[in-house]
Amino acid sequence: MTHSNDNISARKGKHLSHSERSQIAILKTQKYSNRQIAKALGCAPQTINSEICRGTITQLNRQKQNGKVYDYYTTLYDPDAGQAAYDKLRLNCGRRPKWADTDAFIEWADDKLLQEKWSPDVVIGFAKTHDLFDSSIIPCTTTLYGWIDKGIMRTKNMDLLEKLSRKPKDTTYRSRRNKRMLGQSIEQRPAEIDNRQTFGHWEVDTVVGNKTKTDSVLLTLVERQTRFEIILKLNGKDIESVNQAISQLRYRAGDTFSKVFKTITSDNGSEFAGLHEALHETLDVYFSHPYASWERGTSENQHKFIRRFIPKGKAINQFSETQYLRIQQWMNDYPRKILGYKTPHDCFANALRSLSQAT
Repeated sequence: MTHSNDNISARKGKHLSHSERSQIAILKTQKYSNRQIAKALGCAPQTINSEICRGTITQLNRQKQNGKVYDYYTTLYDPDAGQAAYDKLRLNCGRRPKWADTDAFIEWADDKLLQEKWSPDVVIGFAKTHDLFDSSIIPCTTTLYGWIDKGIMRTKNMDLLEKLSRKPKDTTYRSRRNKRMLGQSIEQRPAEIDNRQTFGHWEVDTVVGNKTKTDSVLLTLVERQTRFEIILKLNGKDIESVNQAISQLRYRAGDTFSKVFKTITSDNGSEFAGLHEALHETLDVYFSHPYASWERGTSENQHKFIRRFIPKGKAINQFSETQYLRIQQWMNDYPRKILGYKTPHDCFANALRSLSQAT
């Protein structure tokens, strides 16, 4: 829409509506000039000129007089014709959407989202990092979410676990009195661990199924720098089961245990009450504040991945060891944005390689 110097600024950037086009038709029948109509509507005279040119139609009028028929043509502005011309022009406005050029990316993205449970951001980041498609057909993450909302893809919002379960983050720490601390506080943890500058610092936690005493529990350990995950099945949520699983892990790791496991950060759950006593000669164990799950954010985020396969309330006994290993493998082979869209498995292998070279 063209604007003149005397145009009202409030109209800037706005298009004529159908009701305003009806006002133009009425004012034209009252012999208003285009400039007078523009002043009445608060827009530029050129806008009215262009609108009238697009919406002017020719009518055939037929009149009978003295037994003869006379035809003559008249021109007038019709608001419906103006609106139809405007709607037709709007169809050609804007940039052509990327999905209109080819279905290759959408089909690949749907497969990753539905079959491999990737998030939209990982889909975009992995495709760009590995040059799987021409950059002209790869949208940004926000656009991909928009395609899902509009129904352009087979993937629906209900297929995106993170989008449905995401809640505002509460970072306020509420101090609670008379709560036990099982060992060294997380406040004593060195800054290099907080900043993830070094390898070998882990977070440990448990994943509960249907909360019955007879159901099994998952013990999870995640390396903070590489996000590498280890999942172990426990017979129950108690000190003996946790200590037994840690002992098995030490036995399997052998001489490399002290190199790979330098520190472990836990919560103050009763099942970890014996963790400090069992490991203090080998590594440092730190405990987060009570009711401060954000202090172990890596572990909490990893649990969201596990919940994609083991929903809350579902008995863990229903899942076999093979299924746990598949979940663990999927998590370690899942590209992460924070890792430059590399997988935790690759980063963990590189860290082990660096350790062996240094040795």
